[in-house]
Amino acid sequence: MTLVPLALSPTTAILLSFLVLAIILVARGVKIVRQAEIMLVERLGKFHRMLAPGLNVLWPIIDKPRQVAWMSSVRSGSRTANLIRLQDRLDMREAVLDFPQQRVITRDNVVIEINGLLFAQVTDSMRAAYEVNNLPNAIEKLAQTTLRNLIGDLDLDKALSSRDEINGKMREVLDDATDKWGVKVNRVELQDINPPPEIQAAMEKQMKAERSRRAVVLEAEGEKASRVLRAEGIRDAAVAEAEGERQRLLLKADGEAGALSKVTEALSNSGADSSQYLIAMEYLKMMRDIAQNPGESNTVFLPYETSSVLGSLGGLKEIFARAPGSSST
Repeated sequence: MTLVPLALSPTTAILLSFLVLAIILVARGVKIVRQAEIMLVERLGKFHRMLAPGLNVLWPIIDKPRQVAWMSSVRSGSRTANLIRLQDRLDMREAVLDFPQQRVITRDNVVIEINGLLFAQVTDSMRAAYEVNNLPNAIEKLAQTTLRNLIGDLDLDKALSSRDEINGKMREVLDDATDKWGVKVNRVELQDINPPPEIQAAMEKQMKAERSRRAVVLEAEGEKASRVLRAEGIRDAAVAEAEGERQRLLLKADGEAGALSKVTEALSNSGADSSQYLIAMEYLKMMRDIAQNPGESNTVFLPYETSSVLGSLGGLKEIFARAPGSSST
């Protein structure tokens, strides 16, 4: 089978060429904008309109999308990275800017390396496109200079322990500065703060010494508390024992006073002399003490008056018998 080339007239060829060109121009003029994206259109170099999400048609050659530098998500295998590149549309979602590690100097002249993350979102696409050139780069440089100023006012120890304070101050400064660029800085996070190796070694030694000091202090405080509690226990026991002894003596004295009162009343009712009874009782107590503590000898010598004293006590039975209310036995 032999193929015979189709011969076209010049007019047909021109019409076909125009048709192909029209299809190409129409295809280039059709723009599909996704949700959360904005496209700025310029007509003959001047801003013309803003394309909303959905299907939009532009005049070829006359209308042209504005190229804007912003973050673009690029997937590599299972990972997604954000890259800065020129594109014809702006992503209005929040983006993460990772500003690289930089060297800054603290107030006490220590050089440290810091890197961090910045979360920003375009709120005004017109300003983001026309108020600044290379918006992500401008935000990154502003974050670096702001960080240098903040760290330069802090000592090393303060810089290491004040991340939240530094993050808050950076967010305020960056948010205020980027407002005229149509960008809202929502959050700033410092990732790593790395002092020089010799400073890290000195800090580790200081940390170990501080922990040892705290351990010694805690041990001393525990020993002190133990001794205080032990002393308080001994004191409370002694106080309780003394209080018990005092109560015993009070009860004993009350009992003896009650007995003596009854004896005195009985003697008074019988007409006897109570003084003789008291003298006799004291005399007997003295004799008992002598008998219980005879010394080296087992022989006890009684005074001559002992028999008379004992004889005088023999009448106590009759005295109590004559007392009112006593029973006769």
